[in-house]
Amino acid sequence: MDLQVTSEAFIRAYALLGAGIAMIAGLGPGIGQGIAAGKAAEAVGRQPEASGKITTTMLVGQAMAETTGLYALIIAFILIFTT
Repeated sequence: MDLQVTSEAFIRAYALLGAGIAMIAGLGPGIGQGIAAGKAAEAVGRQPEASGKITTTMLVGQAMAETTGLYALIIAFILIFTT
C-alpha cells in the first residue's frame, strides 16, 4: 500500500494544528477575567460607595484582556480558511 503525502496536505495539517494551539490562548483571558471579577466583587463589598469606579475599571481591564483571546481566534481563522 503506497501512502503518499502531498505538500498541500502537509501544510494543511500543520495549519490546523497551529489553529488548535492558537485557541489555547483563550484560556488565559478567561481565567484572568474571572479573577478580576472576583476581586472587583470583593472591593465593592469592602467599599460600596466606590462601586461605580471599581466597576468601570474592571470592565476596561476585562476588555483589554479579551483582546488576547480575540487575536488568537483571528489567527486561528486565518490559519483554517487560507490554507
